[in-house]
Amino acid sequence: MRVLIVQPQIRPYVAEIEEGLQPMQEIVGGSIEMVDLDDNTSLVCNEEGKIRGLEGNRRIGRDIIAGTFFLCGFNEDGESISLTDEQISKYYERFREPEYYCQEEVEDSAFMDIYVPDYEDDMEL
Repeated sequence: MRVLIVQPQIRPYVAEIEEGLQPMQEIVGGSIEMVDLDDNTSLVCNEEGKIRGLEGNRRIGRDIIAGTFFLCGFNEDGESISLTDEQISKYYERFREPEYYCQEEVEDSAFMDIYVPDYEDDMEL
């Protein structure tokens, strides 16, 4: 499977990896978390990157991804597949320049969205 690997403080690069959970875990250094981006692209990172103190890598929205991550495609069945040339070009440009974050910035980017139910609506039922 052709992926784009993004490591802290270096430019991304294309690599061929074997399919399966173990090769994915080896790249990110632990348990994986998959985040769907646009264009049928997934960002695969270490789900414990921040709590393990991994180095800040790149910002995605208001989040900072800690540790090495990679991008792969996915099909209509949700299976991981190779990136297209267009996806590689798009995300290489997006992540081309290394970003530098201190550990405090990485820790501060950890957040949780909390939703409080509207009890008045629930009581009307």
